[in-house]
Amino acid sequence: MSVVAYVPESIDEPRELVAAIRARRGGTLLNLDRMLLHSPPLAAGWNGVLGAVRSGLAVSPKLRELAICAVALLNRADYEYRHHAPEFLKSGGTAAELDALARLETLGVDPTAFGAAERAVLALAVEMTRAVHVGGATMAAVRAALADDRHVVEIVGVIAAYNMVSRFLVALGVEPE
Repeated sequence: MSVVAYVPESIDEPRELVAAIRARRGGTLLNLDRMLLHSPPLAAGWNGVLGAVRSGLAVSPKLRELAICAVALLNRADYEYRHHAPEFLKSGGTAAELDALARLETLGVDPTAFGAAERAVLALAVEMTRAVHVGGATMAAVRAALADDRHVVEIVGVIAAYNMVSRFLVALGVEPE
């Protein structure tokens, strides 16, 4: 149960902000949005940053969604995982990879389930989520696996952003729709 009540689904003020969030969400407001709208400045910044992370990056959508799912599982953010596991599948991920991902916390990265780029991104997600500090070997593997510095910066940004999202969701008890 959420710690703070959601704003009503029918909210329409501030008009421009609510319209922008609805546009990004295909006309609806998610429970996450209804929580964020308690603070219009926070909701506005969130919508801009997360909109860019979800649709404006050059890094592979599959790697992006893999990283998001890993963060969600590591942080026990069920809401986040429920929203992003289908996106991972749409971006080219497989059910077998999701099954292996579900064992990430207990068994680590399954080397037979993922390619080199996926293994590097998962190691990065684990280190950033659990320790914040990223070891040299992990970063070297990420740099070797990704196309260029832009992709490295973007995947680090994805993992950082979705650690923020999961912590917000879990702390406030945001429930899946």
